[in-house]
Amino acid sequence: MSNYVSDFMSEVIAKNPAQPEFHQAVHEVVNSLAAVLEKHPEYCKAKILERIVEPDRVFMFRVPWMDDAGEIHVNRGYRIQMNNAIGPYKGGLRFHPSVTLGILKFLAFEQVFKNSLTTLPMGGGKGGCDFDPKGKSDNEIMRICQSFMGELFRHIGPDTDVPAGDIGVGGREIGFLFGTYRKLRNEFTGVLTGKGLEWGGSLIRPEATGYGAVYFASEMLTTRNQTLEGKTCLVSGSGNVAQYTIEKINQLGGKAVTLSDSNGYVYDPAGIDGKKLAFIMDLKNVRRGRIKEYADKFKGATYTPFAINQDHDPLWTHKADCAFPSATQNEINGKDAKNLVKNGIYVVAEGANMPTTAEGVDVFIDAKILYGPGKAANAGGVATSGLEMSQNSMRLSWTREEVDQRLHQIMKNIHKTCVQAAETYGTPGNYVNGANIGGFLKVARAMMEQGLV
Repeated sequence: MSNYVSDFMSEVIAKNPAQPEFHQAVHEVVNSLAAVLEKHPEYCKAKILERIVEPDRVFMFRVPWMDDAGEIHVNRGYRIQMNNAIGPYKGGLRFHPSVTLGILKFLAFEQVFKNSLTTLPMGGGKGGCDFDPKGKSDNEIMRICQSFMGELFRHIGPDTDVPAGDIGVGGREIGFLFGTYRKLRNEFTGVLTGKGLEWGGSLIRPEATGYGAVYFASEMLTTRNQTLEGKTCLVSGSGNVAQYTIEKINQLGGKAVTLSDSNGYVYDPAGIDGKKLAFIMDLKNVRRGRIKEYADKFKGATYTPFAINQDHDPLWTHKADCAFPSATQNEINGKDAKNLVKNGIYVVAEGANMPTTAEGVDVFIDAKILYGPGKAANAGGVATSGLEMSQNSMRLSWTREEVDQRLHQIMKNIHKTCVQAAETYGTPGNYVNGANIGGFLKVARAMMEQGLV
């Protein structure tokens, strides 16, 4: 089996050059599946892995737009439709300069298993544009969204592909994208999630990824007869996921002490309470300022800028009990992981997608801490997107309490699936294996039953 995995990875790397994040994501999943493939040789014979790493289709297109000064810009747009064996393609749209084909393929591949874990009928996809929304006016954002959807609308639909938001694509962008889709198709359908409440959105959707990561951490803690109450937590990022992670930590009695953006991070040993969180939400969501302003506003908080080419992230050097990486991929390297473990962290729940490098993951697993990988811990966002799709199909809206209750139960179910899958295939307590195996089996069975397509 080790030869099969080695040969398989060599082929993936050869066929997908210069896509290290995609290689990393595939390697992690395939490594977890050795025991599954030994028990189910029919998956090897049917080339399930070979089929699942190849997207069903990839769209790449020109996105021209004009800024407020009348200058024309040309960006590149993408949509990766990875696998729809168990439902319509589902996954976010990202607007960020780092967007490339390889980044989106890794995210779409992860999305397949994450969506499978939610128990909802959703396939996996991802898309975006290498456009930087920072510093752009509302009118410039509207023009890029209209140009992007001017091509994307041909390839999506409520029963085909239902995008959502991601980094750089929030409620404002979803509104502009949906308006353009509605105009071009002359139909009002649930083709995007993360919509405004007045026109098809779901309560709890903005909070869902952060809430879900905290719910997952709580479930992991129950295996050691503990709760989040009284726990000190490190949180990275300062966007939607980080904000609502902190809100739920506060509700469950924990204390978050850090936040960050691309320039640096703040450390507040007194804790980021409700009043301070309200300041952050206004700063990041309304004024679109930088996290440094937090330290200027609140006494006792310190701001540390990130150094160029630093070999570790100083945010992860503070003593705490729990960590919630909620910024971006590969933000925790091997040295960061060792610093976390050395400083008392024994719970890690990933709010971002693949925020820990392969070396860092090995450190967490070897230390036997409670480590919830992103495809399980941050599945609350797409789960609530699925609940929004259900509400759209039924033309009704659930209350905040109903959606939050359903989200909490989904995260409990995901945790249970991970635990059971890890135990069944010989690695009890290993949430990485549990998430990969649990997500894979549902998709593999559907692919087998539907034939060679």
